[in-house]
Amino acid sequence: MLSEDFIIPSRQDIQSQQNPSHAVTHTDRSSYERALRTQPSHPLLDTPLAKALAVALLGSGNVLVLSSMWALGITGTYLGDYFGILMDEMVTGFPFNVTDAPMYYGSTMSFLGSAIWLGKPAGIALSALVFVVYRVALSFEDPFTAGIYQKREEERAGKRRAGKSGPKGE
Repeated sequence: MLSEDFIIPSRQDIQSQQNPSHAVTHTDRSSYERALRTQPSHPLLDTPLAKALAVALLGSGNVLVLSSMWALGITGTYLGDYFGILMDEMVTGFPFNVTDAPMYYGSTMSFLGSAIWLGKPAGIALSALVFVVYRVALSFEDPFTAGIYQKREEERAGKRRAGKSGPKGE
């Protein structure tokens, strides 16, 4: 079984091994990981099946998040539409043809995978809470995004109609 202290070494970890004066503190780890490590583990989450499920969730979740960032680019990823920077068309290819919110669902899958990997039931509960919060956010975000793209299409259609009629008096 995997040790509780297993983490992928960061640049700071490697530096601290080379030079102990640069020792890594607990604050260098993610808040989520730190919170989970202090919680009790459950033996059912420390089985080969649980580890395989964790790897599948982590892998799938990261594919959804990273591919959606690739598809959307910087402005699409970081709320460009909220500031009027719209993409030419709404993205409908992968991963958006698999799920309507790949960043939200992918990050939830990654949280859940981490919780299972570490064997922490509290992490599963936190992942469920994250899922609920993301669903609430989507109940606002989806109509907003659909509305701004619809408004832009109506404006484009109006300009096309105005362009076809030509200037008045001709």
